[in-house]
Order: sequence, then structure tokens, then C-alpha cells
Amino acid sequence: MKLKTRLIISFCIIIFVPMGLMACSLYGFQRFQLREIAQTYGMGESSDYTYLTNSTQLLNRYTKQICQELLTVAEEDTVKLEDFTYLEEMNSRLLGKYSFLLVRKDNAIIFKGGGDAKISADTLPAYGEGDASPDSRYFLNGDTQSLVKQIDFIYEDNSQGSLFVVTSIQGLLPEMKGLLIDVIISVLLILVLTAAMLTIWIYKGIIGPIKKLETAAQNIKEGNLDFEVEAEKEDEIGSLCNNFEQMRKRLKESTEEKLVNEKESKALISNIAHDLKTPITAVKGYAEGLLDGVADTPEKMDKYIRTIYNKANEIDLLLNELTLYSKIDTNRIPYNFNKINVAEYFDDCIEEIGLDLEAKNIGLSYFNYAEDDILIIADPEQLKRVIHNIIGNSIKYLDKSKGFINIRVKDVGDFIQIEIEDNGKGISSKDLPYIFDRFYRADSSRNSATGGSGIGLSIVKKIIEDHGGKIWATSKEATGTIMYLVLRKYQEVINE
Repeated sequence: MKLKTRLIISFCIIIFVPMGLMACSLYGFQRFQLREIAQTYGMGESSDYTYLTNSTQLLNRYTKQICQELLTVAEEDTVKLEDFTYLEEMNSRLLGKYSFLLVRKDNAIIFKGGGDAKISADTLPAYGEGDASPDSRYFLNGDTQSLVKQIDFIYEDNSQGSLFVVTSIQGLLPEMKGLLIDVIISVLLILVLTAAMLTIWIYKGIIGPIKKLETAAQNIKEGNLDFEVEAEKEDEIGSLCNNFEQMRKRLKESTEEKLVNEKESKALISNIAHDLKTPITAVKGYAEGLLDGVADTPEKMDKYIRTIYNKANEIDLLLNELTLYSKIDTNRIPYNFNKINVAEYFDDCIEEIGLDLEAKNIGLSYFNYAEDDILIIADPEQLKRVIHNIIGNSIKYLDKSKGFINIRVKDVGDFIQIEIEDNGKGISSKDLPYIFDRFYRADSSRNSATGGSGIGLSIVKKIIEDHGGKIWATSKEATGTIMYLVLRKYQEVINE
């Protein structure tokens, strides 16, 4: 679930769940507590509880039954109203209902059940203002706010008498206080319950994954990348977990690649150091021979100098390879692309290669099966480097008394294919897939005849791929190797 949806649901829960639970609670109060209050105050079984919102109406009903009894006595037996024992009995019943009885004869109060009440004869309504009904009531707003019910009657001696049932309305009834407390507690419990539900839900949906990310970040800080961040849900947090996991994988790959590069760099240094050692040792030896006068004839001297020159060329070639490798490693090979006529380019190239091979007594055959007007886009110097590196590799591993190299140029649709074949000792099937990898050397012996930095063919592959082409090889041990180079033809774009 998306975080946006989760927040919308949380908002709805905050609004509607408390409202629904409070509605259920109020319904329960109506069904049980309010009915009990109604029965306690003699309201009957009526489902209309509107009087509970009107304290005056509630207190009026609360004393209705006693007022009815007093009205009956006032109409039928006024003698009782002068009986203080009876009056005390009725007053004690009223005291349980937060009321008291007050009796007036003419203008004098003869009985007052509420001794602390600050009510005088002057504050009471005059005789005749009541309507002889238990529902007749007045409100006194003095020092003590009271609800007064008046019942007028005539004593046996024809004196005017009045019964007053006085009820204080300053405080809430205990039952109503209890109801109010229950409602407040219910509201608080509902809010706490809703908050707890949302906290648990949000914690599981947000805090949990964040804790995982915190642990993952701590692992990365400590250099530990061998773990996995799993996204449990497809939401914003899950997307963050997925992105974090991708970052971890990239960091791990980058770290592993860095370690491989460091290992390769060490291998390169080791290879170059080893391969430089042989020609440098030879140069030092022949130079010492010249200094010591060992070359005491012109022929020996010429031989020594030529050997020193050749070894210096080997050193120069290794250093050039190292320089080119550093440019390849930082993608800074300087290219100068031009349109090249395939036939003319390879004719010149074969002529130059042929002289070198002839001097080494190696046969060369050249076959061009492409049309004379075919063009390619290439860097002439870098393409020549490719041809020379491949042929140099072939020469290095020739093991026959009569070596040969065949070069074929073919037209294969939108591409030209160059094949360079030799009859050297070949490459084993286990080594063939790795010959274009940096620092890979199929020949483990590091002698001067087969030595090398191990980066020659990796340079070749990089240059061909930068030209948009492909290179691969087939080989058979003790028979020879064929290198295949494919480059795209140049085609004019005709705008109609």
C-alpha cells in the first residue's frame, strides 16, 4: 500500500472510527445507563430521554410522586399537615432527592426541612399563585438557586396554608455526574485505542522498513556489502528499499571491480617488470661487452650494437603498449576517423607488412574479395595498430619451420570481414574464450620469445569495438589460429 493511501486511510480512521465508536457508546448509555437513571427518577420506560438535557425538567419529575402524595393529603386530610412527625417523614424522603419540605400558615413558616437554606417567607410566592398541580413550579434565583413547587390548601381553622417542595439545582445529580464521567472516560479510551491502532499500523508499515534501511546503512558504513535489503511491500518505502538494494549491488560491483583492477594493475606491473628485465639485461650485457673490449672486431661490434638496438626497440614497444593501455583504461584513445577505401588501405598495409615478414622468412598471402569502391569509417593509424598487433602475436607463436600468414578481405552484406590466419601452434579450447581479456596470457612461460604484457589483444578488441565492429577467433592446437574482424561499410544517406 502506497504511503499516500496509508495517510488518507489514517486520516479517515482518525475522523470516522472515534465517531463510530462514540456513537456505539452513546447508544449503549441510552440502552442501559440512561434507562436506569430514568427508572431511578421515576421516568417510566419511555424511550424519549430529552428531559435528561433539561435539569429543571428532570428535577421536576424527580419529586413528582411525593408532590402528588402531598396534594392528596392537602385535599383530603389537612390535619396531617400540622403533624410534625408526618412532615418530618415526608421531608426525609425529599432529602434523598436533594429537596426539602417547607410549610407556611398564613404568613408564618411553621416547618422548614432544610435548615441551611436561605429562604424566607418574603421570597416565597404568595398564597393562590400555585395551581394545585404537582407540576406547578417556580424558580427562585437568590443566594440559593432553587426549584419551588407550591401546593395551597385551607387549614381546619380556615387559615391559608401552603406546602413548598424546594429543590436545589446548583449541582448535578450523582447519576448524571457518573454518566458524564463515563462519557469522558469512553471518549478518552476511544481516542487512545484509535491512536494505538494507527501507531501500530504505521510502525509496521513505515518504521519497520526504515529500521531495515538503518541497519543496511550501518553495514555499508562498516564496509559490509554482503547482505540484502528486501522490500516487503510495493509502496514508496518499498521503492526506497529497492533503490537502496540496487545501490548496494552497484557499490559491491564497484568494490569488486576496484579489487579486480588493482589485481590487474599489479599483474601489469609484474608482467612489464618481467618483460623489461630480459631486454634490459641483454642491453647491459652487450654494452659491458663493448666497454670491456670483447667486441674486438668490426663484425662483433656491429652485432653487439644491432642487438642493443633491437632490445631497445622491444623496450620501446612495451612502453608504448603500457601508454596505450593507460589511455584505454581512461577512455582517452585519440581517434581520427576518416572515410577509407578498403582496397587501397589494405594494399598499402600488406606492402608494409610483407617487407617485415619477408625479412623473417615468413610467407604472406593476401586475398581481397570485396569491390574496389567499398569505403569504411575508421582511424587509419589505430586500424593499422590492430593489424600489426594481431600479426605480431601470430609471429610470436609461430612454431613451424616454414611459417605463413594469410589475410583475406570479404564483403558480407553491410559489413566487411577481415580474416588473419596463421599456422602457429594454436590456442587451446580452454584458453580461447579469454584471449581478449586484459593481462590474460595463454602461454604461461615468460621467456623472451613468447613474453608480453598480456594487454595486446585487449587493446585490439577495444579499438575494434570503438569502431562499432566485432572481433573473435577460432583456433586449433598445432594447426593455427584465425582472427575475424568485422567493420560496417560506409553508406551515403540519400535525402529525397
